[in-house]
Amino acid sequence: MRNIENNISVEQCRERIEYLAQFMLPERLATLQRAVANRTKYMTLLAENMFHPQNASALVRHCEAFGVQNLHTVQTLCKFNPNVDIVRGTDKWIDIHRHNSTAEALAALKSEGYRIIATTPHRESCTPESFDVTKGKFAIVMGTEKTGISDEVMAAADEFMRIPMCGMVESLNVSACAAIIVYMLSERMRHEVEGWQLTEQEQTRTLYKWIVQTVKDAEPLLKRGGFL
Repeated sequence: MRNIENNISVEQCRERIEYLAQFMLPERLATLQRAVANRTKYMTLLAENMFHPQNASALVRHCEAFGVQNLHTVQTLCKFNPNVDIVRGTDKWIDIHRHNSTAEALAALKSEGYRIIATTPHRESCTPESFDVTKGKFAIVMGTEKTGISDEVMAAADEFMRIPMCGMVESLNVSACAAIIVYMLSERMRHEVEGWQLTEQEQTRTLYKWIVQTVKDAEPLLKRGGFL
């Protein structure tokens, strides 16, 4: 699969998309095209040492459902291991970037221009309603289930986000917290930010990768068509 997807130009991706499209139902192709047009890398998630497969699975589903293309994970203490019965294939449609340490993940995100937004009930710079989505790309950091975000994230964070509670509960579990934040910020981003979508080139490459994963026997078909 890697040889099919990598090291080819955008124009080659377009040619292969056109070729493979004849082996798909038009409705399926339209669904993929519609989804890729709503994908974004303007916002992303970083899951730090999440050890419950149910929560890992939920983050994957949240990202896919609300069009967040990249999900970053830190695996210093435990592997990010979504439950296949819960993700039900949604991990095919997003890109999961696995990091060996928090420092590595933060450095990678900062090098790409992301603001680091740490979620914690103990400090607050902003809420999902007040956060300024227009200031530039941002990465929402979700901490491990028992202890939350690490001191390393606390020190590196540009802002701290809290979901206000009006009951006796101090905070929600990581899955519920992520669902609220990803939904609210992705909606606000689409209404308030220009250029939140993937670039045309990124959309083409992503669509090609999805089609390769969708079409049965894509590699033999590409060989038959003279593309490999």
